[in-house]
Parts: sequence; C-alpha cells; structure tokens
Amino acid sequence: MDSVRTGNIRKSFEELKWYEYLLGAVMIFIAARAMIQGFIQGSSDGNPGWLTVVNFISAVCGVICIFFTAKANISNFVFASVNTVVYAIYLVYWHIWGTAALEIFFYIPMNFISWYFWAKHRDETVTQKTKARKMTIAQNTICAIAIVCAALIYHGILVKLDGEAAWFDAFTLSIGIVATILELFRFREQYVWWIITDIVSVGMYIAHFDAVYLTKRSIYLIMAVIGLINWAKLNRERNALNQ
Repeated sequence: MDSVRTGNIRKSFEELKWYEYLLGAVMIFIAARAMIQGFIQGSSDGNPGWLTVVNFISAVCGVICIFFTAKANISNFVFASVNTVVYAIYLVYWHIWGTAALEIFFYIPMNFISWYFWAKHRDETVTQKTKARKMTIAQNTICAIAIVCAALIYHGILVKLDGEAAWFDAFTLSIGIVATILELFRFREQYVWWIITDIVSVGMYIAHFDAVYLTKRSIYLIMAVIGLINWAKLNRERNALNQ
C-alpha cells in the first residue's frame, strides 16, 4: 500500500505543468525569504520568527495541494492535511477566528473524509485521479441559498459572542463549508466558490499585508480558475455519466 501511495504521489508531481513549477518556485522563494528575514532582522509584517517557519510549511504544502486538487488528484490530501494544521496556527495567532474555526473544526476532519470518498471513486485508467461530477441548476441554487443563510446565522453568533463581527469572516466560513462539501462529493462547481473566496482573501492580505499569504492566495486564485477548467474537461471527457 505504501509503495502504491508513493508511486501515485510521484506520478502526481510528474503531471504538473511548467507554469505550476514556476508558481511553486515563486512561492518557495518568497516564503523562504520571509522566514530567513524573520529570524535575522525581524519580520516586517509583524510575524514572530517561529511563525515564519509555520508560514513556510503552509505555503509549500498549500500550493502543492491546490496544484493536485486542480487535477482531481487524490494525492492532494497528503499535503492538504499538513497545510490545514499549520495555517490554523497562523490564523489563531492573528485572531482571524472565523477562518480559524473553519480550518480546525471542518477542514481537518473533512480532509480525511474526502480522501476516503475520492479513493472510492478512482478513475479506471488514471488511478491517482478521482471522477469529476457536475451539478444541476437546482443544486447550484440551493448552494447559494445555503451560503447566504449560513453567513447570516454565523454573523449573528459572532456579534453575540464578541459584540462585533466582519461580514467577510462570516461569508468566508460559509463559502468554505459549502465548497468543501462540494469537493467531498467531487462536484466541479466547488471551484466557482473557491474563486470567490480566493478573491476576497487576496483583498484581505493586501489590506493586512503579508507577502507569503498574499502570494499563496494569489496562486490559489489562479489555480482555482485552472481547476474549474480542468474539472469541467474531466467530467465531459472521462465521466460523462456523472458517476
């Protein structure tokens, strides 16, 4: 089993395109530079030295995860699990509670659940991939309504707990939950919601400047667009029956 898993991860890296290696190299360079600077000169963005190490690990694992996910590649969950844990540490440190709760209480268990379901629906030919599905108009409408309702409820909870809350936080949490559920069930429409939340996240890291996470989220946004295209193609060409 370990040799099979290792082989699939190797095949996953071999499948990456030149631009993905380029984006990955940019991410590693910026994260490594920030980490070294954090220990030698002190971090310019306010992160303590130890947190720059956390940022580096999150940056590397995060981009590998989204590269693989964009190809419906099951190997993504190895890196997703590591990224989720270390990113949650960062969010807790900066008191970004809504997104932190999403990472800790939802993404961590969902990584393993999704890993299981994707593996149960492997592509018959390319075993490191799962089968991509598409949603109906009614299902898309239900998702949109669920996101709005969840954001309203969560915003109200945060107001009662803290006396104030950002709508950004509420919608980030709601979109993340719905998109992750869509990912669990292998629906390509997950990427529509990832694109939206990545745009918002890029704006957040521009306002609260963090070079590592701004670069990371910008790469996420690029790969979300590519992922939507890839998953639509996979569904159309390899899983037309929507299994």
